[in-house]
Amino acid sequence: QVQFVESGGGLVQPGGSLRLSCAASGSAFYFYDMGWYRQTPGNQRDLVALAPNAGNSNYADSVKGRFTISRDNFKNTVYLQMDSLKPEDTAVYYCYVKVRRRASGIFQDYWGQGTQVTVSS
Repeated sequence: QVQFVESGGGLVQPGGSLRLSCAASGSAFYFYDMGWYRQTPGNQRDLVALAPNAGNSNYADSVKGRFTISRDNFKNTVYLQMDSLKPEDTAVYYCYVKVRRRASGIFQDYWGQGTQVTVSS
């Protein structure tokens, strides 16, 4: 299993900023894509931002220009800087990783336990 340590969620006023971080670990794996998804009650989990192991990052249209994803490959850590937050950004944010098992070569997807982000005045 991949282990996650997520932090940075909380309550913020509209227009404010938060920074999420997620450190992933697991000696049995090679780490590839890292990113963030979010989910609100009764809805599916949607991609917010993705930082591939190589290549350009991808963003949901709703967060382009406001959110910035970055990663530290040495630490297997991914960050999400969220600026100009809106009430509709309120959700549980889940860290995501795509890994390849060292032993079998099989690719797998894992999500962290989630962190609540609430944007409200």
